[in-house]
Amino acid sequence: MFEKLEFDSNGIKTLCEMGGKNADMLMTIRIKKFKENEEITVLDGENETAFLILTGDAHITWQGRTEHITRINAFDRKPFCLHIPRNVEVKITAKENTEILIQQTDNERDFAPVFYTPDDILYQHFGEGQYDGTAYRICSTVFDYDNAPYSNMVLGEVFNQPGRWSSYPPHHHPQPEVYYYQFDKEQGFGACFLGDEVYKSVQGSAAFITDGHDHQQVVAPGYEMCYVWMIRHLPDDTWYKTSRFYAPEHEWLVK
Repeated sequence: MFEKLEFDSNGIKTLCEMGGKNADMLMTIRIKKFKENEEITVLDGENETAFLILTGDAHITWQGRTEHITRINAFDRKPFCLHIPRNVEVKITAKENTEILIQQTDNERDFAPVFYTPDDILYQHFGEGQYDGTAYRICSTVFDYDNAPYSNMVLGEVFNQPGRWSSYPPHHHPQPEVYYYQFDKEQGFGACFLGDEVYKSVQGSAAFITDGHDHQQVVAPGYEMCYVWMIRHLPDDTWYKTSRFYAPEHEWLVK
C-alpha cells in the first residue's frame, strides 16, 4: 500500500496505528509538526517509543536529562534520536518550526533509554561496485537487533542517490516495513515498486510493505531521495540485516 499524507489541524501526520490505520504494520508512526515554542509531553504505558528529528530545533527532556536536538534537514545526515521503553515521560519543546517522527510498538521489556547522536549512527555504502553504480545508495541505521536486541523495532534512513536505485536487488521479508519519503527539493519524485504495483513517491508520502512484496525504489535524475525505514520484528522472526528473500528471476543479480 502507498499513500500521500497530509498534516491535520494539530500538526500531526499519521502513517499507521496499531489497531487502526494500516494496522498490519504493527506499529504506530506519526510525524509531529511543531510551531515555535510549542511543547508536548508523551507518556505511554505499553509501547516503546523512538523520537527522530527530521528538521528544526528543539529540546527533549526525560528522566531529569535535557538534550538539544537540531537538524537542517534529512540530507545533512546528522540525526538525533531518543529511544525509550514504556512508562518513561518525554517532554519536547520546539525552539522553531520543527518536525519529529515518532515510532512506537508494544514491548514488555524494560530497558535504559538511549540517546543517539550523529556520531552514534552507522552509515554504510552499498552498490558502489555493482551494476555500473546504478544501485549506489547510503544506508544509515539508528538501531536494529545488533545494537538494540531489547527492542521490537528497527529505525534508519536510506539516501537514494539521484537517478539510482535502492532496496535492490528486488527482495522481500516477512516483517512489516514502512518507508517515509523526503526529497532534497520539494518537487523531487521517484518510483516505489510494491510487488507488481508501481507508485510515484513524492515529498511526505509513505509506503507500507507487507510479507512477500518486493520493494525496490528508484529516484529521478537530479533529485536525492531520503526515506526513513522502519521495521517491526515479529515475535518468532526477528529481522536481521541478512533477512532478505530475493525474487527468483532476479536472484542472479545477487551472485
